[in-house]
Amino acid sequence: MTRWGLIGASTIAHEWVIDAIRASGGEIVAVMSTNEERGKKYAAEHNIPRSVTTLDALVSDPNVDAVYISTTNELHKDQVLAAAKAGKHILCEKPLATSLADARAMVEACRTANVVFATNHHLRNAASHTAMRDAIAAGRIGTPLAAKVFHAVYLPPHLQGWRLDRPEAGGGVILDITVHDTDTLRYVLGDDPVEATAFSQKSGLAKAGLEDAVMGVMRFKSGLIALFHDGFTTKYSETGFEVHGTEGSLVGLNVMSQKPIGTVTLRNKDGETELKLDQKNLYETGIAKFHAAIAGQGKPAASGEDGLWSLAAGLAVAEAARTGTAQPINPGL
Repeated sequence: MTRWGLIGASTIAHEWVIDAIRASGGEIVAVMSTNEERGKKYAAEHNIPRSVTTLDALVSDPNVDAVYISTTNELHKDQVLAAAKAGKHILCEKPLATSLADARAMVEACRTANVVFATNHHLRNAASHTAMRDAIAAGRIGTPLAAKVFHAVYLPPHLQGWRLDRPEAGGGVILDITVHDTDTLRYVLGDDPVEATAFSQKSGLAKAGLEDAVMGVMRFKSGLIALFHDGFTTKYSETGFEVHGTEGSLVGLNVMSQKPIGTVTLRNKDGETELKLDQKNLYETGIAKFHAAIAGQGKPAASGEDGLWSLAAGLAVAEAARTGTAQPINPGL
C-alpha cells in the first residue's frame, strides 16, 4: 500500500484526489498546510491522522511514500525538489511551475533521485480521449489534418481566488486550462506542438491584468493545426474535442471535463458511429497508474516530461498573446 502525504489542503484534493487515492488502494497519512487551523480542520474532515505546517515535517516523515502537490503554482518547484531529495514519489498539479527553467530542474531532480514524477493531467485518463487516440492510431480517420478544442467554461466562485488575481502565482486561464488542452492534444494525436499564435481576453472577471479567456492556434510537428478556445467566463457553453483527417472525423462532445462523461462520434464515408466508451473515474485511473509505476509496472499517465511540454505550450501561448507574434514551443528536453 502506498502511503501519501498531501502538500496543500486544497479544493481539488477535497473534491477528487483524496477519494481517488483511497479508491485505488492508497492511504493518506498526513497533510501539510501553512495555516495550522486550516490544516487541522482539513485533516479532521477527511480522516487524515496527521496535520503539519512545514514542508520539512511532511517530506521527512518516514511513513510517507508519495506526495501529492496541489499548492499554488509558484510553490511547486521548491516542494518537488524537497520531496525528491527525501526520496518521495511525486504527483504534482499542473502547471509544474511558472518557468521552464524551474520545471526542467524539477524533472532532473526527480530523475536523479530515481523517484516517480507525474503531472496530474487528468484528461488523458478519460475514456473518450483514449478512444479517439486508439481510433487515430488504427487509421480510422486517415491522416489527421486539424483539431479543435473547446474548453471555455465558467470558473465557479469557490475556485476563483488566486487564479484570477495573482499573476505571480501563475494565475489566468492559459496556465490553468490551455495546458490541459496541450496535453490532451499530445496524448490523442501522438504529436507535439511546435508553434502558437493567440489572442487573450480580459472581460472583467480576472484582475491584475490576467486573462480570463484565450483563443489561438497551435501548429504541430506533423503539420496539423489545432484551434483552441479556453475561458473562465462562459456559463452556458459546451466543451468539445475534434480531430479531422483525410478519411474521417472524430467529434467529442462534453469531454473536457473532470467527470467521466461525454460522447465521441466517428464520421466517415460509412456515416456516423458512436464509439463505445468504458467510462471510469479519471482521477482513479491516474492514481492507479501512478501506484503501478511506483511498483515498477509501467509509467504514470502523464510524466514530468509531459508536464514540461504543456507548460512550454502555455508559456508560448501567453507570450504570443502578449506580443501579437507567433511563438515557438520548445520544452528544452
